[in-house]
Amino acid sequence: MNPDFERYYQRIRAQQKRESFVWSLILVLLYIGAGKLSEFNLHTLWTSFPHFFDYLSETLPVLHWRLLFANGHTEGSLAYWGYRLPIQLPLIWETLNLALAATLLSVAVSVVLGFLAANNTQSPPGIRFTLRALLAFLRTMPELAWAVMFVMAFGIGVIPGFLALALHTVGCLTKLFYEAIESASERPVRGLAACGASVFQRMRFGLWPQVKPIVLSYSFMRLEINFRQSTILGLVGAGGIGQELMTNIKLDRYDQVSLTMLLIIVVVSILDALSGRLRRQVVEGGK
Repeated sequence: MNPDFERYYQRIRAQQKRESFVWSLILVLLYIGAGKLSEFNLHTLWTSFPHFFDYLSETLPVLHWRLLFANGHTEGSLAYWGYRLPIQLPLIWETLNLALAATLLSVAVSVVLGFLAANNTQSPPGIRFTLRALLAFLRTMPELAWAVMFVMAFGIGVIPGFLALALHTVGCLTKLFYEAIESASERPVRGLAACGASVFQRMRFGLWPQVKPIVLSYSFMRLEINFRQSTILGLVGAGGIGQELMTNIKLDRYDQVSLTMLLIIVVVSILDALSGRLRRQVVEGGK
């Protein structure tokens, strides 16, 4: 090996090691400083963590194998554990409808706003700047904060949850969509422009076919996220199964807490599997 190259290689390697050490030290110091400012304590976390499992064990139902399939009046049976299923199942359905409605409306609005906010769609600069500032504000406010404000304005129910999910979803999806539009190839657009196509035709036939699989993929992913978020929003009175979960926690109905959580986990798992399969079929079919 060339001696000059060997010396150069060793010098670069030594420089990389020094830089890695310095940056690692900076990150450790920042981590320690952030922990001090936020009063984060590993010892407290370690000693308190077992209490989580204590609470979790309290939520487990008391089931007896011999009485497992007895009627709902027999303590220790599945029917006794699930006596609130007639209330919880409609709430699960309400939560799913809430997430679906908010996602569908948000996707439709976000597609339009995405084309208006993109740099390569010939929209006026003032509109692009205003839209991006508004979208940044919508993304900055978490769904929970929106839900609290809307609950105070509209009262307890699904309307606050719907509005909170829709606003935050529009802010997030529009950013993803206009970035995808800006990353699309300009060749089809230039070809259509050379043929005398209008601006709308260039967007419709030049850009939309390229970004359609991405839009569908992000939309399915957002549906999964919105279902989880709608469960959390119910904790502040925004409707759905989350409200039932909070009620059970407040009333110390520990067995019903576990049943509600089990329903949420099952529905989320099914939704993830179905949306993942649909996303793959649509995206691969779109390609």
